[in-house]
Amino acid sequence: MAKYLLLKHYRGAPAPANDVPMEQWTPEEISAHVQYMRDFAARLEESGEFVDSQALTPEGTWVRYDGEGRPPVTDGPFAETKDLIAGWMVIDVDSHERAVELAGELSAAPGAGGKPIHEWLELRPFMTEHQTCVTE
Repeated sequence: MAKYLLLKHYRGAPAPANDVPMEQWTPEEISAHVQYMRDFAARLEESGEFVDSQALTPEGTWVRYDGEGRPPVTDGPFAETKDLIAGWMVIDVDSHERAVELAGELSAAPGAGGKPIHEWLELRPFMTEHQTCVTE
């Protein structure tokens, strides 16, 4: 089994097919979207592929260690729009192909007008102890 992180972005990813911002959806459309996500997670729980998921607000606080004393807290530096994560789901699947299959299905969650969003999701594998992190 391999763990993957499915990241939902508020903005910054390629535009989805049904590109109406959530703040313009009706309460019924939001409820249908959330229910789709819950049903998807419940199905993955039954198959043993679900680990966890959370929705996130666009607001956040930046904190860093800056020596002794209280760490500085600020509303910046401001992230690039591609860094605004709307939520995430962790799955534990047998293969990369299965992770891609599930991400594709999750991208079809309904949005405005009840039509599938077909949003882009970022799929990232968890690092294993045998991998190293290389940056350029």
